[in-house]
Amino acid sequence: MFIQTETTPNPATLKFLPGRPVLGRGSVQYTSAADAVSSPLAERVFTVAGVASVYLGDDFVTVTKAEAEDWSGLKYLVMGAIMDHFLSGAPVLHDLDTAEQAEDEEFAEEDASIVHQIKELLDARVRPAVAQDGGDIVFRGFDKGIVYLKMRGSCAGCPSSTATLKMGIENMLKHYVPEVSEVRAVA
Repeated sequence: MFIQTETTPNPATLKFLPGRPVLGRGSVQYTSAADAVSSPLAERVFTVAGVASVYLGDDFVTVTKAEAEDWSGLKYLVMGAIMDHFLSGAPVLHDLDTAEQAEDEEFAEEDASIVHQIKELLDARVRPAVAQDGGDIVFRGFDKGIVYLKMRGSCAGCPSSTATLKMGIENMLKHYVPEVSEVRAVA
């Protein structure tokens, strides 16, 4: 098994490509070992000291390191954990339905058509691009012209995420959806 790595715009995060499907559909993020009980893969990656979060995508694993850690040694330990998992034959998740973690969305019913447009634009133009960098941006809400988005994977904590939100996503949404006045990140 050959695992490739790619850097991401977030220097604390690396994208690992095992050359096979990880989830195949959806995504899930774990921010602690305690949260990772639904994923044998994430649990194994968290056994590596210095791992701060694990994000599982269609065909990649994005790992964020703790601030004090260095990728020079950590990278190979994470690769080993991912390889060991896939060679073990264990499932990536215990329950595939947990792949797309359901999160509450907040918006008024009368804004449903606006939200539909926003989601379509995010799914078609934004999410594929940020997935290339090992992350995801998820719609969380719409209220009085403000779109609320959650950053996941390499996007969470990325130094360039504010620029991406403001100059990229906000400008695009304002152009195509006149009701949008601002885009904000939420935790």
